[in-house]
Amino acid sequence: MKERVQEALDKIRPSLQADGGDVELVEVTEDGVVRVRLQGHCAGCPMSMMTLKNGIERFLKEEIPEVKAGEQA
Repeated sequence: MKERVQEALDKIRPSLQADGGDVELVEVTEDGVVRVRLQGHCAGCPMSMMTLKNGIERFLKEEIPEVKAGEQA
């Protein structure tokens, strides 16, 4: 599943990079929790949790139903 998550992150990466940010996949647990590290402007942005939950997590769940949650590493 880690490979599928990485492919999905690669699809949304251009949107993050357009705002000066990026995302790094840290871990995918056996129970479907994806841990990522937000980078660039996303790392210190007060909206980073919203970006993670409403953007990245939602997209991953749509692309990969086995994903249960997204967390910041």
